[in-house]
Amino acid sequence: MCGISGFVGIGDDVDLAAMAAEMRHRGPDDEQFWTSTSPFNVGFGFRRLTVLDPEGGTQPTSSKDGSVTLVFNGEIYNHRTLRKQLEHRGHRFVSDHSDTEVLLNAYMEWGENLLSRVRGMFAFALWDARKATLIAATDPVGKKPFYYARLRNGFVFASELRAIAAHQAVSKEVSRLALARYFAFGFIPEPETMLKGVSKLGAGRILRFEAPQGGLTLERYWQFRISAQPRAGDWSEWKEALRVHLETSVARRLEADVPLGFLLSGGIDSAVIAALAKKQRRDDDLYSYTIGFQEQSYDETNWARATADAIGLKHRTQMLAQSDVASVIDDVLPRMDEPLADPSLIPTYLACRFARQEVTVALTGDGADEMFAGYDTFAALPLAEFYSTVVPRAAHRIIEAAAGCLPKRDRNLSLDFKLRRALRGLRYPAPVWHAAWLAPVDTDELSKLLGQDITIEDVYAPVIEHWEGSQAANRRDRSLEYYTEFYLQSDIIPKTDRSSMLCSLELRMPFLDRDLVEFCATLPYHAKYGHGGVRKRLLRDVAADLLPPEVLNRPKKGFGMPVSSWLRGMEQPSLATSDALGLNSGMLAGAWSEHGERRNDHRGMLWAWLCLDRWAERAL
Repeated sequence: MCGISGFVGIGDDVDLAAMAAEMRHRGPDDEQFWTSTSPFNVGFGFRRLTVLDPEGGTQPTSSKDGSVTLVFNGEIYNHRTLRKQLEHRGHRFVSDHSDTEVLLNAYMEWGENLLSRVRGMFAFALWDARKATLIAATDPVGKKPFYYARLRNGFVFASELRAIAAHQAVSKEVSRLALARYFAFGFIPEPETMLKGVSKLGAGRILRFEAPQGGLTLERYWQFRISAQPRAGDWSEWKEALRVHLETSVARRLEADVPLGFLLSGGIDSAVIAALAKKQRRDDDLYSYTIGFQEQSYDETNWARATADAIGLKHRTQMLAQSDVASVIDDVLPRMDEPLADPSLIPTYLACRFARQEVTVALTGDGADEMFAGYDTFAALPLAEFYSTVVPRAAHRIIEAAAGCLPKRDRNLSLDFKLRRALRGLRYPAPVWHAAWLAPVDTDELSKLLGQDITIEDVYAPVIEHWEGSQAANRRDRSLEYYTEFYLQSDIIPKTDRSSMLCSLELRMPFLDRDLVEFCATLPYHAKYGHGGVRKRLLRDVAADLLPPEVLNRPKKGFGMPVSSWLRGMEQPSLATSDALGLNSGMLAGAWSEHGERRNDHRGMLWAWLCLDRWAERAL
């Protein structure tokens, strides 16, 4: 697990050092550089967090003939299998078990076709001097970041936005489109970034920059799509196949030359992963970590401890008090390479920091909600479909206004909060329901906030385009695609990657193994969301063989953060920074006052403003 950076055409040693310095947290164990000036000016930088083969995994690494040089961030989980295949084809390895050396030799043997063979999380770049071409690629679900900028005189890339901005030729001008989409989604969907001219390489993509002509091409080699023809077979066959996929995925992620543990949430997702790991490493001492809240409606520490005890883990708990929130926010938000308005970033960061005191690698249950329809919005979808067909638009406006008059409560997913969010989302057409339900700001507010007319098409064009181009048979499956293609890739994964790497902790997500994801895409919807509102139906059936009933059948508790009360205990963000970003400071200040006095609930917009403010104070 590392931070990578580099350039072609424009750059020097000073740029490489500056970019690497911004990513020290991603790789505190080592720093290395490689440059070449013949026939093109090329440079790679590397920061290393040592997880596999401490002696043999150094980077950048070059082929024996010097024609190809690689920098790589991530883990290749099937590297031992690939190594055997490559040795059979005549390749000889210097390292004992370096996945980096395997990846380089895989390219020398199979070229870009290696992407169909590797299983892991990765973002890599290699310079192929034979073709005078830089080739970069990301894993199928985008677990590792890759930012890039095509410049007039070359190409620059890095694992973090702040790192690429350290290159002398990269502008720090804020993108107005990205700013609008940040408030509309709570995150910035690829390829946009907060900096104009800098892009994110999305999941499952390969990029080629040809140095002689300066040509840039992008290609998608893998994309998550729900199968139009669900998998054949019966329930017992599906259950057995899912169990095997989960066991294989967990086994792949247990290899490490450093201590390993688990982040437990109290739900079944992380519990299943930990239980399967414990079965495979029965004699090992395995540790788990949970962050709790003093606000009882949000706290799940008792469930997490019960899960750990049932599995046989050595469990650790740390509580987050209201009095600690401001200092934690000031610690983490300014260090984010891009603003992200997901409040669960805070406990995720704390859990990673807590776990890093004892382990270097941790497994999580992230991805199960996307694979098995676990979000509350899947329960709301049938009601939304019915409501939208029977309630006229004029009546909807009256109902929404009445809901806005309900008392505002701070409890986790309180009825008034869910009702207001649901009705707000139903102003929009079906393709953007899910995005609107999760949005910090609606389009009317966004127009006032940015001082310009903002339409649904302006901010939600990527979602609408994907929805209309989907081959899925119904809204339910298209909704699953939305959560995997947008919410997972631009919110959940960046949240876990950035918060963990700020602590120099490697997080692994077994539910996002490529083979498992492809299997889940073929399952019929009723295997995920069953009759009677049973969520993650097939996964629960597998879990029943691993977990005791008191863990498996715990009451459903929506995952939320006490943001509303947090905001009332914090200092208002800088109006000067808001003015500099072109935001309506008067509107924001008024909303802050209303929220603090409990006259209205502006938690989404204000939290997004706070996150943006803390990011801007350092990044700009």
